[in-house]
Amino acid sequence: MNPVGAEEGFLDFKVSDEVFKTWYKVFGDLKSTQHRPLVALHGGPGAPHQSILSLVDLNTKYDVPIVLYDQIGNGNSTHLKEKPKDFWSFDLFMDELDNLLVQLGISNNYNLLGHSWGGILAAHYVAHKKPEGLKRLVLSNAPASMDLWLKRMNQLLDEMPREDQEILRKHEAAGTMDSEEYHKSMHKFHSRYTCRLTTTPVELQQAGRLLMSDPTVFEAMNGTANFTENTGKLNGWSIFEHLPMFTAKTLVINSHYDQAGDETIQPFLKLIPNVEWIKFEDSSHFPMWEERERYMEAVGKFLRF
Repeated sequence: MNPVGAEEGFLDFKVSDEVFKTWYKVFGDLKSTQHRPLVALHGGPGAPHQSILSLVDLNTKYDVPIVLYDQIGNGNSTHLKEKPKDFWSFDLFMDELDNLLVQLGISNNYNLLGHSWGGILAAHYVAHKKPEGLKRLVLSNAPASMDLWLKRMNQLLDEMPREDQEILRKHEAAGTMDSEEYHKSMHKFHSRYTCRLTTTPVELQQAGRLLMSDPTVFEAMNGTANFTENTGKLNGWSIFEHLPMFTAKTLVINSHYDQAGDETIQPFLKLIPNVEWIKFEDSSHFPMWEERERYMEAVGKFLRF
């Protein structure tokens, strides 16, 4: 997926006295006077740009310039397996986003889309940076708090076959999430609530393999469990109190079988002043793949009009 005009490269990202590399790829013309560029934040944490690569359709079909990038520690950007948990923080990822916007020359006029963890990061960025250049915000399949996320994950676990419930709970209690038995039951969970397509897109498979090959960021931010208390930096995270101050027009997206269920996103809908909501009835956590055409149509319309 490499349309004509796509360009990629690396941006220097300075942290204290160290310089790291942020990989990015631009699809379309960032200097276009017709359409504002969209910067997309991938999820995980640690599932690099391939997980949302279908968003390139917004450029090829709707002429929206797209910027994809791998957050530090992920994909093509600098990996830092040796860094302690304390190194990883919201401030780190927000500073990296600021650096990208400035170096690409779009910090005064852009839109932002965050998927899953990327939506958490986008919401946190808007709350704490209050970016004047941000015009429109898309929060896709993201929770408004980690407590709501964990509640929803356990609701979905309760819908799994009894045997899989017992396997997943047993291994999370014992801390043996690296067991083959655990991974087999998680695969069943993902086929229901992450991507429901009969064949998982190769890009999404690649993103999963890359995350598993270096889970440093995921484990630092999220911990190692899926259904028990978060032991990473995201533990206790909530954005409720900041939502009434959001000024950018916002589109909230979730799906019927989503890990970000309706209750999980309700605070966005109740508290953001200028907000719209779209729900995909035949999708789970990746509607940009599961209902690709409809997703692009909805987001493209929101961004263009």
